Amino acid sequence: ARVTVLVRADSLAESMSDYLVNEMKVIPNISIEFGCQIVDGGGSGRLEWLEIEDRASGSTRRFDAAAVFILIGAVSSTDWLPDEIATDRWGFVLTGRKAEESPLWTLDRVPYSFETSVPGVFAVGDVRQGSVKRVASAVGEGSVAIQSCHAFLSQDLDAAAAARGT
Repeated sequence: ARVTVLVRADSLAESMSDYLVNEMKVIPNISIEFGCQIVDGGGSGRLEWLEIEDRASGSTRRFDAAAVFILIGAVSSTDWLPDEIATDRWGFVLTGRKAEESPLWTLDRVPYSFETSVPGVFAVGDVRQGSVKRVASAVGEGSVAIQSCHAFLSQDLDAAAAARGT
């Protein structure tokens, strides 16, 4: 009946598209509260309440809640990757056509599905720019990437055979 979106930051501009923010603002049963976080919750056998802290003042308040869905943000955690793997400004890995647009892509062919700017290196799931950020999607991407790996390895074997003249 009612959804309250609690946002730790002071705005959603950095983490959500303008389209979605504007959509949420016009839906009457959705409210957005900024600068707060869940610090406690409880109930008798199920969730019945949440305690919310105002991050600026430290004050807390309790309100009724029947459910909670937590999205803690998407951090790419790709700092460990070598510089040869192209990422966007947030550190998400560029794959496929996006990898091809990178100056790091050096081959004449189009990258395989989910191939990074390093030929033969593939990325799927949340780490990839443009991913859906869902487990089922990551699993599907992985199965497609396996086919691309086979294609890449076959291409390598074909090139090696051609070089040997066999």
